[in-house]
Amino acid sequence: MVIFGPLGDVLLGKGMRALGPVPGIQPTVLPAFLIRAFESGTVWLAICSLSIFFISYLLVLSWADFSFVQPATSIGYGMVAILGYFALGEAISPTRWIGVMVICFGVLMIGQTPPRTTEPKLKSPIGVARIEEIG
Repeated sequence: MVIFGPLGDVLLGKGMRALGPVPGIQPTVLPAFLIRAFESGTVWLAICSLSIFFISYLLVLSWADFSFVQPATSIGYGMVAILGYFALGEAISPTRWIGVMVICFGVLMIGQTPPRTTEPKLKSPIGVARIEEIG
């Protein structure tokens, strides 16, 4: 999850940079730009990576509290900065690096807490009441 989200973001950024700026949002121009975007292999790799991230996110939210998962996934900001620097050649100011380190430190603090503080509410499977009523 920590890899696929940032990787998808960076691939999407790279793919969209290769297309250049959107020429406008007029109904005659936008569809052609979107078609070009969906013809890009890099954009499709980004979509696949972000889809894996989303599925992972769903799975993790099924066993951990949102108040744990959301901040814990923020470690991805560090991955985005590193990937942006190395893969996209972005210049990252010292102030941004300090901000990323603060976020990563916060993630380390959250990692020291239990992932679930509430008990999940389990629903009875369909048909269980009927079986118990019969027996």
